[in-house]
Amino acid sequence: MKCPHCGGSESRVVDSRSVDEEVRRRRKCIACGARFTTYERARSHNILVVKKDGRREEFNRDKLSYGIRKACEKRPLPTGAIDKLIDNVEAELYGFGKAEISSSVIGDLVMRELEKLDHIAYIRFASVYREFADIGALKQVVDSLAEGESLTLPANQLPLLPSKAVNSLISRKKR
Repeated sequence: MKCPHCGGSESRVVDSRSVDEEVRRRRKCIACGARFTTYERARSHNILVVKKDGRREEFNRDKLSYGIRKACEKRPLPTGAIDKLIDNVEAELYGFGKAEISSSVIGDLVMRELEKLDHIAYIRFASVYREFADIGALKQVVDSLAEGESLTLPANQLPLLPSKAVNSLISRKKR
């Protein structure tokens, strides 16, 4: 394990704890004395992701994490919610027990989880994942999300309008 501070290859484990399906280890670099944390997780088998153009590449949790974190950037989400979402998607992928999974299946799983977590992050992810051709297509998704919504917002998310104003807008639209 390379030290993130000096690049030294020797470290010793100071503390080790089991967290969910991971092992969290606190390490101390032998060369510079800096402390850092590593997380280890067991992989049951490798999954190949079949891309839209037919290419196949190995499933990469970091790539999935990057896309989800980009969609959730600057959103008032509870600590650990994004990691839990990524864990849920990854567990479901491995739960399929297949060697190859389409990228569209992964995208749909992420969108399902994001819709439950944060509507703005859902729209951000959908705008990239679904490659909307025009603003009209994006508007349809936003409208369908707003109509299907029971006006309960995710934790720590403030409404844009007071609930009376939202209800009057919805009732006007239905007329």
